Amino acid sequence: MTNPLLDQAGLPRFDAITPAHVQPAIDALIAEAEAAVAVAGGTQPVGWERVIEPLEDATERLARAWNQVTHLNALVNTPELRAAYNAALPRVTAFFSALGQDPALYAQYQRLADGADALGLSPVRRRVVDQALRDFRLGGAALDDADKARFAAVRQELAALGATFSEHVLDATDAFSLHVDELERLAGLPRDVIADARAAAETRGRSGWTLTLQMPCYLPVQTYAEDRALREALYRAYGLRASDAGPPELDNGPLVARILALRAEQAALLGYGSYAELSLATKMATSANEVRGFLRDLAARARPQAERDRAELEAFARDTLGLDALQPWDVAFAADRLRKARFDYSAQEVKPYFTEDRVLAGLFAVIGDLYGLRVEADTAPLWHADARFYRLLDGDGALVGQFYLDLYARPGKRGGAWMDDCRNRRTRAEAVQTPVVYLVCNFGRGQDGRPATFSHDEVTTLFHEMGHGLHQLLTQVGELPLAGINGVEWDAVELPSQFMENFCWEWDRVQAMTAHVDTGEPLPRALFDRMLAARNFHSGLQTLRQIEFALFDIQLHAGFDAARDDVLALLEQVRDEVAVNRTPAWHRFPYQFSHIFAGGYAAGYYSYKWAEVLSADAYAAFEEAGPDGTAATGARFRDEILARGGSRDAIENFRAFRGRDPDIAALLRHAGITA
Repeated sequence: MTNPLLDQAGLPRFDAITPAHVQPAIDALIAEAEAAVAVAGGTQPVGWERVIEPLEDATERLARAWNQVTHLNALVNTPELRAAYNAALPRVTAFFSALGQDPALYAQYQRLADGADALGLSPVRRRVVDQALRDFRLGGAALDDADKARFAAVRQELAALGATFSEHVLDATDAFSLHVDELERLAGLPRDVIADARAAAETRGRSGWTLTLQMPCYLPVQTYAEDRALREALYRAYGLRASDAGPPELDNGPLVARILALRAEQAALLGYGSYAELSLATKMATSANEVRGFLRDLAARARPQAERDRAELEAFARDTLGLDALQPWDVAFAADRLRKARFDYSAQEVKPYFTEDRVLAGLFAVIGDLYGLRVEADTAPLWHADARFYRLLDGDGALVGQFYLDLYARPGKRGGAWMDDCRNRRTRAEAVQTPVVYLVCNFGRGQDGRPATFSHDEVTTLFHEMGHGLHQLLTQVGELPLAGINGVEWDAVELPSQFMENFCWEWDRVQAMTAHVDTGEPLPRALFDRMLAARNFHSGLQTLRQIEFALFDIQLHAGFDAARDDVLALLEQVRDEVAVNRTPAWHRFPYQFSHIFAGGYAAGYYSYKWAEVLSADAYAAFEEAGPDGTAATGARFRDEILARGGSRDAIENFRAFRGRDPDIAALLRHAGITA
């Protein structure tokens, strides 16, 4: 088989896939899937093995191949690969849009639902059918022919716009660099950041140091650089990416307006009053008002503490740092200095202890303690030298699943951190297909032969993404539409990921995952105690920041008129309501908000805080059980939440684990919010 995208007998052949493979593979797989749809729509009598399984066989092959292309486009983006991806995207989008509207298939699923008892469908398969019928309706299957066509066209244009939005952010990020000739201007920056800047200059054939907008450079400059003008330069460049302040061909402003208009039209075609209503049709929250109420209640609890913290920061910046007016590019710098003054702690102080190998060993140990599993290095074809591959085994040595890990930032790689599935669990007559996932971060790499070291925030990010991965890897659901995170309400998918972050604050865990890059010594207990004391430093401000993003998102998708209203003006209104640390009006944050314009979080960004209520309360069960109860509590968490996938409502999973409804008290306690 010459085209590696068509070879799905084993793991993806990432070392063999080229842009030239994309179009012929996708064309062949779409033709195969279209034939399967035609057969499934006409098969009588209906039955799971006669209708659903052949259809899932064909669509899974297409989805897996397209997932590989999408993954490569995000991780090793090149002009040739981007062109191949964008050329295939309309065809893939059109196929899945047509699939969701197919009247014959819609009728077949309805027959399956009506005859579920006679057909002997299990509860899980009944839920698959019920959710499929819901998704048919949300996909426009009940519309007349003209509206179906328009709905499909809207979906196709939205897919293209989302891809372009993401490309603009990536290109604008990669295009910026600031060259520095004087080492004095880098005063305050950590040694590894300076080494990275030196290496970046060398790759450009220059002496001196080159700063970029990649996270391993940008965040340390904002936090530690003593040169205020340097902080401001990078802050402005970062805040104006992909906007009207840069090259017109990278301006996401027009795309934002068009995306919002199309989403509103999409909702209207389905009979919803707003896109928020459409989005919430598949979530735990039932209405935009419920989301607003949740966010505003949390904001009211956090605001008094946030206002005190802001006032203290301004006073410290003025009286100690000599900054009469605290500017946005001063906030992280002043906060780090204040944290150091109050707690004798700086995040940079602990970073040398979190060496890559020890952090990974500590992460894998948590997985072992919680679930009785072990992680071992494995081999697979890879897309880049940075990537590595692992297998997850149960106590008997049986394979549970596998995962890829790509930790470092680099040009051509999308920013942020995420988990995606490569292959989902599926039970077949001949065997169980084990899941495989991708875990992606954007951390700095080691320099001069030294191992990479991670900040504690980066460690929690890694644990967070591993939590998503475990949700996918530990599912026991054998039906694709409900396995792993499939079928899980979007505002509950962050529960397993945010839950994992808590273990980064346990002394025994932290001690085991640290070894100083120079001395090999573990993190001293006294330093950990100072880190723990500083844990909730400015937690009120951080909470309001997340609420600002979430409230802006829900307002943007609930009654906002893109043809009449101003996106930036709406953001200012939201800031008037909830912000304490105020972002400048010239900042173009919406044009970089990939979560909602190029990801799956539109009218769903509130999910982070919503799910944090669930995750904090879930972790409280481990606190209550104590160390001796870790294994038993972990087994219940695995069985009642991770293993269930989308086979039950998320609230039922939580109640089965906790024995009651979620309580916000644990979240407030963990965040130190007492107001």
